[in-house]
Amino acid sequence: MIQIEEPVRKAFPSLRVIDFQIAGVTVKESDLALEKAKAETAVEVRSQYTLEGLKDQPLMRKYRDFFWSVGVDPTKTRPASEALIRRVLSGKTVPTISTFVDAYNIASIRSGVPVAAFDADRLQGTTKMRFARGGERFLGIGMGKEVELKGVEVVLEDNGGLNAIYPYRDADRTKVTASTKNVALLICGVPGVEDAALEHARKLCQETVIIFCGGRLVS
Repeated sequence: MIQIEEPVRKAFPSLRVIDFQIAGVTVKESDLALEKAKAETAVEVRSQYTLEGLKDQPLMRKYRDFFWSVGVDPTKTRPASEALIRRVLSGKTVPTISTFVDAYNIASIRSGVPVAAFDADRLQGTTKMRFARGGERFLGIGMGKEVELKGVEVVLEDNGGLNAIYPYRDADRTKVTASTKNVALLICGVPGVEDAALEHARKLCQETVIIFCGGRLVS
């Protein structure tokens, strides 16, 4: 699904992603068994991390370093996995968005690795990872208006437009909704994150999504 363009490869030669698709999912508003799993995940997180020490965890530091390198301040815009973990450590619950989003959020929290997700039927052609062009406009999920990109961000783009600012904001145009049946997921690596960590995140994500949303792995 992802082609990494040469300028990005040259700048970040050890950056790796894992992409896969699950067909035939059922996306619901909520699920009682999933709520239990979210509560158990919160207990697990609070036993592993502290709010004060989270930023110094080796995995979190790698994502923060990548953010700085592409012009994003990670003290203001958190890597997705860190933001979720911080929310839990602050005493809040894992957010309830939909069974699909909640399921991959559990995987992201437990692995510490950000996950991106798209409605596979809304993707058009091959998705490329490239550097943004200055002045490009992007509308992310939950954003009230488009933002103008600086030209240093790493973005994902298919034939229909931008899919994401990597690895922290997915586009509204390809978001998963209640009518989504086929999903594409991306396990988001950055330089220094080992393959084993990404594979662990992939396994958690695949298993959790299929448990709570059904479907079958197709690639």
